[in-house]
Amino acid sequence: MSHGAATAPLSRQDSMRALLHGVAADLQAYQQLQDLLEQQFEGAVRHQSARLTELAEAITALVDTMEARRAERVALVQRLLGPHGTMAQAFALLKNPARERMEADWRTLEHSVRECKRLGKRNSDLLVEQYTIMQRVLHGEEQIYAPA
Repeated sequence: MSHGAATAPLSRQDSMRALLHGVAADLQAYQQLQDLLEQQFEGAVRHQSARLTELAEAITALVDTMEARRAERVALVQRLLGPHGTMAQAFALLKNPARERMEADWRTLEHSVRECKRLGKRNSDLLVEQYTIMQRVLHGEEQIYAPA
């Protein structure tokens, strides 16, 4: 009956281990995302459309993976603490120095999220500006020669 064992709920220790592993994985993923966003900016500045397409696909795949981990993190915290549990409450279940390390990692992760949002907005603003300029170049000249 190994099938029943495979579907058994995670123990509190396994849930906490999975939670901590997910935070560590996201710390690495946000570093990757920051690097991809920097490459995207450089690609936009250099008008490298093929490279931008590659980067958009890589960014989307990475963000999808990170979103799945975030949803798992929410489920794990709820399993540990109930429907209104928070990460801070989950960390409080840990003993020092593990709790202090995880709190520091969580602050680093929050900072990385904010930085990636800032870089994403910067890139989006640049791409929109470039698109707007191109539209003016392509379609704005039609009005220059229109009869008065």
